[in-house]
Amino acid sequence: MEKEMKCIALITTIHGILILELCLGTAAALQQKDESTTPIPTFSPPEGNTTFIDGATWCVAHPSATQSDLQIALDWACGLGAADCSALQNDGPCYQPNTLLSHASYAFNSYYQQNGNSDIACNFGGTATLTKRDPSYGSCKYLASETSSASLSIPGRFTWMIGAISIVLHFKCYGRIY
Repeated sequence: MEKEMKCIALITTIHGILILELCLGTAAALQQKDESTTPIPTFSPPEGNTTFIDGATWCVAHPSATQSDLQIALDWACGLGAADCSALQNDGPCYQPNTLLSHASYAFNSYYQQNGNSDIACNFGGTATLTKRDPSYGSCKYLASETSSASLSIPGRFTWMIGAISIVLHFKCYGRIY
């Protein structure tokens, strides 16, 4: 019984460290994304850069979406979705052109990039689509997905190590994994 209590305490401690590290890693990643949102002036044509970047993807509004559906999705993305829509303000670099399609595209991409670049993060009730064409123009820069995931960050490697230790301890204490 005493051995089991020590095992439970150790596993609980390891899980606590894992959760703390995960939270710190997520906060660091969000801070890094915030720093990378500074617009960089370019001389791309208004219709967007036609250069494809290997592996990069953007989420944009689908041109055939209805205005009412786009407005609902835009309101959600910039509201409950917590997308960074500050560039769409009157004096923002992405305000012009002042169209629903343009504003929705920027907001959808902001949400998509902040939420792991997964297909499900680019749906918006069917009003969005993925593209490999950079929609950035002038001083309006759209965030791009990472072009590679060559290696885990230091926090990422630490997370895997703590997780592996937790599994080994659980196996040693109980002779099985869950």
